[in-house]
Amino acid sequence: MKSVPGIFVKKADGTRQLFHRRKVINTCLRMHASKEIAEKIADKIENRLYDDIPTKQILQMIFSYLKKYRPVVKHQIDLRRAISLLRPKPDFERFIQMLLEAHGYTVSCNQIVRGRCVEHEVDAVATKGNKTYLVEIKHHFNHHIYTGLDVPRIARANLEDLTEGFNLGLHPIDFSEVLVVCNTKFSEHASRYAKCRGIRRIGWKTPPKQGLERMIEEKRLHPVTILKGLNKSNREKLLDSGLILLKQLISRDVYELSKKTKIPMKQLTEPVKKAKEILLLSKKEYGII
Repeated sequence: MKSVPGIFVKKADGTRQLFHRRKVINTCLRMHASKEIAEKIADKIENRLYDDIPTKQILQMIFSYLKKYRPVVKHQIDLRRAISLLRPKPDFERFIQMLLEAHGYTVSCNQIVRGRCVEHEVDAVATKGNKTYLVEIKHHFNHHIYTGLDVPRIARANLEDLTEGFNLGLHPIDFSEVLVVCNTKFSEHASRYAKCRGIRRIGWKTPPKQGLERMIEEKRLHPVTILKGLNKSNREKLLDSGLILLKQLISRDVYELSKKTKIPMKQLTEPVKKAKEILLLSKKEYGII
């Protein structure tokens, strides 16, 4: 990964690291810019670098430059922040369920399963191929903090108790592994422990080539919280009505949506229009989900 000699960036947690041009390009590509445009934007940003530039400022520059080439960007906020605006329950849990289902898992949520020692409130049970995963879902409102060691460690302990419960005939689910899903990066300790214990992880840029952000972009499962200008009250009304995805939002009749959410039609027209532009769908593709 190419870095600019001597130029460090300052991350949100205060740590410093060398500026990597490739990270800028990858961010642009994730937002559906062409490789040529991504390279141009990386050039512009390199020309404005200074030592200890905040990563937040770099992201703002990316959005600013990208608007010229993809005007639709002005309708959305950063995906990472958008996910953090979801409420842990039920929004984020339901979001992860839909994401896993889109990637070929069969998922059931919110079960009470009896282990050998105690009952466990299981966030989700996911099955794919011949494996059944105990899914631990962790949401952080602060998307810059790390998911720490306690999350995979507790999930591992739960798996042991539930496996013993299955062997004793206390429940019918033969769990194969643990799958921890979160909206942030994992700490080094959490990653080392998970690797040692065979715990699968999905988080921001984890795994490196198929992290949470790539899974979302691949299936175009953007949350409604990505819409710029959507106030908190209307956002929560949409979420309370079970509308978590932009795809769900554009599939509804605006009049019926207004009746269901109690949001005035004039306040819904613009968000629906923005959602359609973000998803780059033609009118023929506005299918029901």
